[in-house]
Amino acid sequence: MVAWTEERVRSKVRQARTLVVKVGSSSLTATSGHLDPSKLARLAGALAETASMGARIVLVSSGAIAAGFGPLGFSARPEDVPTQQAAASVGQGLLMAEYEREFSRFGVRVGQILLTAYDTIHSAQYRNAQRTLRRLLDLGVVAIVNENDALASNEIRFGDNDRLSSLVANIVRADALVLLTDVDGLYDRPPQEKGAHRIGFVPNVIHTLGDVVVGGSTSGVGTGGMHTKLEAVRVAARSGIPSILTTASNAGPALMGDRVGTAFAPLKHKSTSKRLWIGFASDPRGSLIVDDGAKRAVLGGKASLLAAGVTAAVGEFSAGDPVFIADAQGKRLAKGLVNFDSEEIPQLVGKTMAALEEEYGDGYGHPIVHRDDLVLL
Repeated sequence: MVAWTEERVRSKVRQARTLVVKVGSSSLTATSGHLDPSKLARLAGALAETASMGARIVLVSSGAIAAGFGPLGFSARPEDVPTQQAAASVGQGLLMAEYEREFSRFGVRVGQILLTAYDTIHSAQYRNAQRTLRRLLDLGVVAIVNENDALASNEIRFGDNDRLSSLVANIVRADALVLLTDVDGLYDRPPQEKGAHRIGFVPNVIHTLGDVVVGGSTSGVGTGGMHTKLEAVRVAARSGIPSILTTASNAGPALMGDRVGTAFAPLKHKSTSKRLWIGFASDPRGSLIVDDGAKRAVLGGKASLLAAGVTAAVGEFSAGDPVFIADAQGKRLAKGLVNFDSEEIPQLVGKTMAALEEEYGDGYGHPIVHRDDLVLL
């Protein structure tokens, strides 16, 4: 396999047929917290130019709450959830109106998709989102995605659009992910500290996570920070998707493959949509506890999980649900789609497939989790 270099990553971004671009609230608003039309116009221009060259673009855009709390008379982002939801309800319309106006200058249509975490963790909704996004892209529409802040609660939400962007990149099988923020790349320490250096290329983001000092959002209008961006890059890298992290003002050069920001290499080839959903978006309903032999087989990456290696089931789940696979100490090894209901598992544990067929019939002569439905953590 050809090694990933900075030049290869940036070339991949420049040539990407399907791109996911994420922009944060701080990159779209003025210091007062109001939406800044000039910032949004510059971003739309850069994306429209890329679209004119044949790229299919999904824009994951924050900014609904930031756009809404000013017109509602608040001097700063509200902290209570109901007021945030009200601000998002007002601001989302304002945000989309600006995008519609700016993209229309270039003859580009836009479409809105509002997602909640439920839409990605449940397979039926995940497929619906996938079909809609793919059709929008096929029609040449720039799909603008945001979390449905007007309805999402703290109990079940993405928390920031960085994570959402990496999941959307999986949903549309993107060729590249570009994260636009108010910092011009990844630094080895907070960039405001003396001696901080920007890192131009990261060949392995998992190794790098332990070598840099990062913090949270300091803009006052956003919810993320460098940590959430690195987590998004990590998901993308493990999904076989190269990434760029830079400022929104560098959007055009970044999309053209110029040496701006930080380029992150992918760690593996892209997997199937089903396996990506299992690994990164699914919400496990329980766990299967396995013995040491099954642990070794699962970690080998090529074996199904058989009943003979399962010692117990934890939680309530149905056949087809995602579950964790954990060792005797509770360490999670993998996620997978289980082939039996949780209430059936106790009578199956420790038995070979031949024994299961003889005792219960042909319908039981298959793995607890097939290797095609199993993703290592």
